Amino acid sequence: MNETPTGIATGFWDGLAAHLDRTYAIVDYEVRKLRRDPSELLLRAVQPALWLLIFGEVFTRVHVIPTGNLTYLQFLAPGILSQSVLFIAIFYGIASIRERELGIAFKFLVSPASRVSLVTGKALSASVRGLSQATIVYVLAVALGVNPSLNPLSILGVLIAVILGACLFATLSMIIASLVKTQERFLGIGQLMTMPLFFASSAIYPISIMPSWLQPVAYANPLTYLVDAVRKLMIPASPSVFPLGVDFAVLAGVTIVLIAIESRLYPRMAQ
Repeated sequence: MNETPTGIATGFWDGLAAHLDRTYAIVDYEVRKLRRDPSELLLRAVQPALWLLIFGEVFTRVHVIPTGNLTYLQFLAPGILSQSVLFIAIFYGIASIRERELGIAFKFLVSPASRVSLVTGKALSASVRGLSQATIVYVLAVALGVNPSLNPLSILGVLIAVILGACLFATLSMIIASLVKTQERFLGIGQLMTMPLFFASSAIYPISIMPSWLQPVAYANPLTYLVDAVRKLMIPASPSVFPLGVDFAVLAGVTIVLIAIESRLYPRMAQ
């Protein structure tokens, strides 16, 4: 018997509701772990504070990096926020390796949640840590006289960008974790990736002053699009490298592709 269009539509919405419910269950599981040890968030606050208080203050005085009409601190604050998201999310995969070693990954795979729900839920849970960093950087920015935009729509845009960026780099981290077998090898690869991603972006200096061979790398670097979106929303007077729509489209598109890849690789976490 052929299904009616109404029946197909009902089945679609029921399936979507089930997917969202299972994704939320994974997010809730990860957030509960964070609640048991909130000290991680406090420790993570040290790095952006040092960058803004020391690096930012020094380079604001020496005027060696051209930032147009912005002070260097205004230019730097969005980059450090984005850097914090990268540094938190890129090591997120180590939790997946621990779950494999403890047998938790196998339990996830035999649960009703689809692999897409599992990966999406874990990626979204990384954004909780990213949002905490956004709050810390905003508070520091206000205290240092950066004058970030407090327009609710701008803040909402920053939060969406942070969520997308955290999901992107957390999923990339989980892909690496699905391919390697030990925490030590994962940490080595993660440390190898963070500095090139950070320095080959517009986080701490404009792309225009990079050497010509590095500029194409910066344009291919997803962190550049996160920095560009956050900087334009946080400091509206700053010049943007790309239209805001392009920044969000790239972040969302790369995240979707990485989730699709990790959904195929995730069964390796149980092996």
